[in-house]
Amino acid sequence: MSVSTAFQSDFVDLDTYVDLQSVPRHRHFSSNSIVDRMRLAVAFDHIAISGLDIDGYRFGQAASVDSDFPPAFVEAYAADGLVGNDPFVQAAKSSRDIVIESEVWKNCEPPQRLLYLTRTFKVQNRTLIPILRGDVVYGGVCFARSTPFDDDELAFLTLIAEPIHAAVTRPLMEKFATAQMKLSKGEVACLSQASRGLTSDSIATATGYQTETVNSYIKSAVRKLGCSNRTQAIAEAIRRRLIA
Repeated sequence: MSVSTAFQSDFVDLDTYVDLQSVPRHRHFSSNSIVDRMRLAVAFDHIAISGLDIDGYRFGQAASVDSDFPPAFVEAYAADGLVGNDPFVQAAKSSRDIVIESEVWKNCEPPQRLLYLTRTFKVQNRTLIPILRGDVVYGGVCFARSTPFDDDELAFLTLIAEPIHAAVTRPLMEKFATAQMKLSKGEVACLSQASRGLTSDSIATATGYQTETVNSYIKSAVRKLGCSNRTQAIAEAIRRRLIA
């Protein structure tokens, strides 16, 4: 897997991509203003922000990763298929709590190739905080450092993991999530109006659709978002940043 350097600083240039499938799976950055501020609070060598709350792009599928891990490490890791054989990743996929590499390796010996790569590229003491929606682990923020993190540092990293994941993935979600989830412009428009507390009749007036069309759009949006009613769908759309 080649590593894109499209995002050398901040995560802003998505205009060259027509859909989420065309975006490189791994985007390498050399610096980022949000990440740089985090390092002032807790020092770390590398960070990887992975997973989107979209089918096919969740954590562990290696389908969406932004990181400053060494590109050569990422390419070798992918070429050797280690994502499926890395005990650390496998443990993280099923964990609802923080995952620490050294603790995982006590119970499950890592492949020798993985040990070689982590030592060669100094990707050490990987520590991952899972990002959840209910019981679903859809994302993760992984920190690596030459020395282990202490309890106070782990508490802080846990606190900021979800906000940093949201900030880094927001451009992708805002640009591509509605299309990836097959939500139409009409469905999004009706959900957006419904989030303001409008009735179907008022939404019809605001959008120019017929009331029956509004109800149909909202019903289909509820189904596509995996919700059971309009209120849940609005909350889910806001959480996924599909509407403001």
